[in-house]
This record gives sequence, C-alpha cells and structure tokens, in this order.
Amino acid sequence: MSQGREGPEGTLGPVRVALVEDNKVFREALELLLELRPDVQVVASVEHANDIVSLCREHEPDVVVIDYRLPGLDGVEATTALRQACPEVAVLCLTASANPREMEAMQEAGAVACMSKDEQLDEIVGAILDAASVASG
Repeated sequence: MSQGREGPEGTLGPVRVALVEDNKVFREALELLLELRPDVQVVASVEHANDIVSLCREHEPDVVVIDYRLPGLDGVEATTALRQACPEVAVLCLTASANPREMEAMQEAGAVACMSKDEQLDEIVGAILDAASVASG
C-alpha cells in the first residue's frame, strides 16, 4: 500500500492532510508540528466543515483530520458529505470529548478511526499514515 501522492519518477510524496478544527490554537499547533515531518504535508487548515467538499476537491488531501464537535456541520455530517463526494479521501476523527456512541457514529459515517486529542504526536501521525494507507488501499 502506498502513502501520499506519486511524485517525479514514481517516488511517493508526503501524505496530504487537511485539518478541520475550530480551536484555533490547537489547529495551528497541530499544523506546525505536522509540517515538521517529512512524511506529512498540511494542504488546508480550516475552522469549520461547511465547505468540506469544495475544500477536498480544491486541495485533494489524502486524509482529512476532523474534530467531532464543530460549528455548523458537525463531524458526523461533514464526514458523511465528504465520503459521498470524495470517497477516496480518508477521514480521521481527532476529538477532545466524544463519547463511545459519538465515536461509533463517526465510524458509521465513514471515519477510519477516532482518537483523542490527548494522544502523543507520534500516535496521531501514525493514525494519519494508517488512514492514508487505507484510502490508497
């Protein structure tokens, strides 16, 4: 299974990631930390999911990392819309406070995994890479 997009001469590029997170400080910190990694490229970073389909069509991420609780469309609604419009994109739910029922709803909507924002960065990156490999399947 490949990760990222095919670059020149068949080399694999970094996994392209879009972040959807309404907490600006968390979103910007995560974006900064992910950009330090050679295997991940943040291609979009937004605070709400209202334009999630157009965002994905414009930026072509491999993985969308999305919060469960968002203004406007919540994580389940956004994941459902995204999976219908862009089924090749993997969705990873990263949340501070979703209960098991809510996490199950995210997975039923098409998220490949749900995890806590309290996880170590290496765990989050591992989940992003795993999600990308599922998407490229």
